[in-house]
Amino acid sequence: MDVRKTYKLYVGGKFPRSESGRSYEVTDSRGRFLANAALASRKDARDAVVAARKAVPGWSAATAYNRGQVLYRVAEVLEGRRAQFVDEVAAGEALTRARAERVVGEAIDRWVWYAGWSDKLAQVVGGTNPVAGPYFDFSVPEPTGVVAVLAPQRSSLLGLVSVIAPVILSGNTCVVVASSARPLPAVTLGEVLATSDVPGGVVNLLTGRVAEVAPWLASHMDVNAIDLTGLAGVAADEDAARAAGFGSVADASAAAVELERAAAENLKRVTRPPSTEPDWTGEPGLDRMTAVLETKTVWHPIGI
Repeated sequence: MDVRKTYKLYVGGKFPRSESGRSYEVTDSRGRFLANAALASRKDARDAVVAARKAVPGWSAATAYNRGQVLYRVAEVLEGRRAQFVDEVAAGEALTRARAERVVGEAIDRWVWYAGWSDKLAQVVGGTNPVAGPYFDFSVPEPTGVVAVLAPQRSSLLGLVSVIAPVILSGNTCVVVASSARPLPAVTLGEVLATSDVPGGVVNLLTGRVAEVAPWLASHMDVNAIDLTGLAGVAADEDAARAAGFGSVADASAAAVELERAAAENLKRVTRPPSTEPDWTGEPGLDRMTAVLETKTVWHPIGI
């Protein structure tokens, strides 16, 4: 007999139920039942932001080397649960098992790739500035703080990893709204994070309708940046738009504008959604890392 699982949220290093008590059915590409997932509410989003803010001081104060080692550990645990991820990706994304194996392998490699940047990013994007005077002038990258992320709707694992890892490697914490129709890889990733060395609150994963949760994250005054990449797939596909809680593609496109306006209230950094969902198999580049960094300039007199 199959056990019909009801998964929970991942907030503050724990697995709470949605405060609303709601859940929804997750089905595979053929409409067959897979599991029940928690339907996050605005209260859950606020709780996740509180947990993320609480984790900022400790995570941002960790050395870059330490954060890199933590991310490597996540990749090791991901590898240990490869078979489960393959099953979930294949079922949710309508892929053959061979193709799903490649996607999971790429996701693990992507996590390792970002982990390797942890102690190298400052040297690449920071530096010493030439000045005419008896002092040194340094530009030093620092984390923005709490970042809200709307995860890709189609690429439920590789895309998810590609938007989370660049946020946390530099010392930020995040609140992630997973793919509405394909949330199971995000749920399993939460279990991976909980059993690795990532401190509670650094990554918080919400499942449910993007249309319901995203406005509260965009307008939240304690969120410092928001990544709207996940709206790319929603604004181009009617089925994805309805699964995410939007009435139509037009409603999803209008929502992207409204979210930017809400984010402007406290001058959040905004990563706009591309016209189509990116090809996540391509070279990642530095853009996603630098999008959630601030630059601090330090002046220091020579000889003191």
